[in-house]
Amino acid sequence: MALLFLLACQSETPPADQPAAQALPPLFEALPASQTGITCVNTLPEGRYQNIIVYQYYYNGGGVGIGDLNDDGRPDVVITQNMEPNKLYLNQGAMRFQDATEAAGFTLDAPVSWTTGVALIDINQDGRLDIYLSRSGMLKPENRRNLLYLNEGTDANGVPQLREAAAEWGLDDAGYTVQTVFLDYDRDGDLDAFIMNHATGFFNSPAGLNLTAKDPDRGDKLMENRGDRFVEVTTQAGIQSNAMGYGLGVAVEDLNRDGWPDLYVSNDFYEHDYLYLNNQNGTFREVSHKALRHMSNYSMGNDAADINNDGWPDVMVLDMVAEDNRRLKANMSGMNPEDFYALVDNGFHHQYMFNSLHLNRGNETFSEMGQLAGVSNTDWSWAPLLADFDNDGWKDLYVTNGLRKDARNTDFRNSFAALLDKAGADPNRTDLTTEEWQQALASMPSERIPNYAYRNLGGSGLRFEKVSAAWGLAQPSFSNGAAYGDLDGDG
Repeated sequence: MALLFLLACQSETPPADQPAAQALPPLFEALPASQTGITCVNTLPEGRYQNIIVYQYYYNGGGVGIGDLNDDGRPDVVITQNMEPNKLYLNQGAMRFQDATEAAGFTLDAPVSWTTGVALIDINQDGRLDIYLSRSGMLKPENRRNLLYLNEGTDANGVPQLREAAAEWGLDDAGYTVQTVFLDYDRDGDLDAFIMNHATGFFNSPAGLNLTAKDPDRGDKLMENRGDRFVEVTTQAGIQSNAMGYGLGVAVEDLNRDGWPDLYVSNDFYEHDYLYLNNQNGTFREVSHKALRHMSNYSMGNDAADINNDGWPDVMVLDMVAEDNRRLKANMSGMNPEDFYALVDNGFHHQYMFNSLHLNRGNETFSEMGQLAGVSNTDWSWAPLLADFDNDGWKDLYVTNGLRKDARNTDFRNSFAALLDKAGADPNRTDLTTEEWQQALASMPSERIPNYAYRNLGGSGLRFEKVSAAWGLAQPSFSNGAAYGDLDGDG
């Protein structure tokens, strides 16, 4: 049975799926923390300076990494948290995990931190998995620096001993990083790093911005591994690094099957997604306008895999459109045609508020098939996992979703605007009192929603069947990062 791990708060009764899906046998069972030993909670208090209005990515959550850190043959779990300590859980077998955070030296360098993504990689090629943490948040630069924990082997108790060495390796980036992926982009035998950072403000007139200007804190970066240290090669490699890249997802895959790794970067808001094809000479070319006729608007997480078994990897990109009409009308504004074409006319892309399933045509172009495949509406979504969960030879789709507070709820936005007007507050909301903040935050709606699971029906057609409840994955929750792995070793 496939096993999946996600960050979520579970509750209530799952809704029914389509009748046909109910006949499928359940694949997953939710295990309580009292049984697994995985007890961490990503607690996020709300206050005047801690909320989704002040920091738009306040509820984006953390990440999950799975890998064997102590070489005992069992995959372990690393969980990042925003304001709480990150956690390392060693797999003890039988779905029991030991919290080895302190014993492994997996501790932070400062009392204030905001960890986002995690990557488990062997960065120094010593045969042991190391841990790289991405950090962000509205913090001082020294508290945003990314962290690299080198695995120096296990102690007598089988606990990996970790040493923080990001500055030593040139990977202590102090930008607003969501996630970092590692790839051998120059095929020299070692892992290089792509650091995906994000913008921190809104732009009233994005069409007039200089999209070629480099921003060291908000722009993406490519770091070349020189053996014992990483060196930034962003500009010379052709990577865009402007202040508008609201990166929320990045996938590494050989999309044109030339033997060299390519990159797909999902960007939230105005900026279009980046599709980087490897030029095989240490540089990339960004081909999204040529390769994609349209894309998601509020692009979130993404994943790449061959969903139709034609030998070409496809790309799944998430957005935030609800499936049911009530949530659709309550939380989303309509698209403005004038604004849409103003952006297109100024070099942006054709972007629509739906998930995108980019089907690879095998000629460096893609056909967007999300609505045809029935996977376009999964609400406020974060992480897509393309994997063969039922072992039938076809890649299925799992989507985490949910936002702790519905900040885009129309009624709330109207009431908050009225509050600002009454208080005579400035555009940055600094004139609101603590009581007014409490009133506003308490009035913001909150609704747990089920994650989505789709079974790939295979065959000649591009068909997915919603099986969330039938597979035991429809508990209403707020879910963010996700990873899959065979945690109990049953295949």
